[in-house]
Amino acid sequence: MQTNVRQMKATAGPDLTGKLLRSRNVQLEMPLLKRANDFYNQIPYVSDLEHWGVEDYWATPVELVASFGGDCEDYAIAKYMTLKDLGIPIERLRITYVRAIKIGETHMVLAYYPTPDSDPWILDNLIPEIKHGSERTDLIPVYSFNDDDLWLANGTARKGGASTVRLWRDVIEKMDRESKL
Repeated sequence: MQTNVRQMKATAGPDLTGKLLRSRNVQLEMPLLKRANDFYNQIPYVSDLEHWGVEDYWATPVELVASFGGDCEDYAIAKYMTLKDLGIPIERLRITYVRAIKIGETHMVLAYYPTPDSDPWILDNLIPEIKHGSERTDLIPVYSFNDDDLWLANGTARKGGASTVRLWRDVIEKMDRESKL
């Protein structure tokens, strides 16, 4: 009996526990992704120019909900912050700037990576379903970031901190001010 257990351990390898934990994380986190995606996607789309009177404005989650309107980056930021607050590690979350082929514009989505090298799940205001990035052939990634890092789409190498994205810094500063009210 003891030999069988040793053989099973040797056959399964150390990755078995990792696979089980990753599977468990996705099972536990997917309902949170779905709820955040559904909640924010019900808020009407309004362009920054129409809504805020400027060409490009990144709203905080409070501004998005309170004004009941926003555009793609507002949805992505709100989903990111909500999921982060719900305990999903930021290593799994990336706000991703893409070229959206169908609408002929740049666009922003939230990508959820169950593991660092996995095909991410995409949370997008253009469609209600959460799909793998490989299924979203209508999106061409340009760069992505989270609280800590920034990545270029043509490689996994980190290309500096997220603080290099000025509008991201602005959102973080606004959220800090909101938290003190």
